[in-house]
Amino acid sequence: MMKHSILALAALSTFGVSSVYAADLPGKGVTVTPIQSTISEEAFQTILVDKALEKLGYTVQPIREVDYNVGYTTIAEGDGTFMAANWAPLHDDMYNAAGGSKTFYRQGTYVNGAAQGYLIDKKTAQQYHITNIEQLKDPKIAKLFDTNNDGKADLTGCAPGWGCETVINAQVKAYGLSDTVQHNQGNYSAMIADTMTRYKEGKPILYYTWTPYWVSNVLVPGKDTVWLQVPFSVVPGDDKGDTKLPNGRNYGFPVNTMHIVANLKWAQANPAAAKLFAIMKLPLADINAQNNAMHAGQSSEADIDAQTNGWIKAHQATFDGWINEAAAAAK
Repeated sequence: MMKHSILALAALSTFGVSSVYAADLPGKGVTVTPIQSTISEEAFQTILVDKALEKLGYTVQPIREVDYNVGYTTIAEGDGTFMAANWAPLHDDMYNAAGGSKTFYRQGTYVNGAAQGYLIDKKTAQQYHITNIEQLKDPKIAKLFDTNNDGKADLTGCAPGWGCETVINAQVKAYGLSDTVQHNQGNYSAMIADTMTRYKEGKPILYYTWTPYWVSNVLVPGKDTVWLQVPFSVVPGDDKGDTKLPNGRNYGFPVNTMHIVANLKWAQANPAAAKLFAIMKLPLADINAQNNAMHAGQSSEADIDAQTNGWIKAHQATFDGWINEAAAAAK
C-alpha cells in the first residue's frame, strides 16, 4: 500500500502559489481517498494529483490499491474518490458497468498517446520476415517462440483484470491462433523479467506491453524489438471500433488516453478538485522516464515521492497554474 506524508498546509508558499491563502483553501476539512491499481508504476501519476489536492487544502488518505474493476465500483459507491489511470477506450466496459457518466466525473485528458500491442525481437523478425501476428498460425513460426516445448508460441500477456487480457483472448481466437499461441497470464512483472532473460540469452521473444511503462525503455521498439501488426480490427465488448491508425497500420489496439475519473457527486460538491482533475496534464515521456527510474532500483516510497516533487519543481509554473485555476473555480 503506497503511503506518503501529507504536506503541511502552512507551507503553501513552498511551491510559490501566491494567490491562494490558507484561510481560503477550498479543500479544508474534506477527505480524499485515492484509488490505484496494483501496478506500482501508476503511483507517480496518482501522487502528483495527491500533492495538488493537498495544496488546495484537501486531506489525502493513503492510496488504496485494488484491481481496476474493484476500483471503479469503489469510486462509484463513494468509498473511493478518484483514480488517475482511467484508460479510454480500454477500460470502457468496466467504466460503463459501474455507472458510466451517471456515476463518474471525467473531464479533460491527463495523458495522451498511450499505446499497446504485440512485439517480438528484431533479430527473429528480420530473419523470418515476421511483421504480422497472423503469421504465427504457421506452426513452424510459432515454434520459434515456444518456451516450454509444448509446440505453441508463448505470449507474455496481460494480467487478469487489467482489461487488455479480454482483448488479447478475443484476438487470439479471431486470428485463428488458438492452436499455435498460448496467451500466458499472471504476474506481468515476473513474466516480462523471464522474457528479458530470454532476450539476453539471444532467444526469440513474443510479448504484449504498453506505454507509458518502463519495458519499452529497456527493449526499445525499432532497435531491439518490433511491433507486430494484426490482420484486422478485433475489439470485444460494446465498442466495435476500428484500431487501424491514420497511416494504415493496425497494431490491434487504438491509441488510448488516460483520464482522472472521480465520484460524480463528490466532484460536484468540490468544484476546485473537479477543475483540477479536468486541467492536469502529464506528458507520457515523463511517466516513461519515472517508470524507468523505478525499474533501475529507485522504486521505494521515498524515491517516488522525491521523483514527484522533482517533477513539480521542474514544472513549477504549470503546477502553480493548476492550483490557482482550481482554487478560482471554487469561488
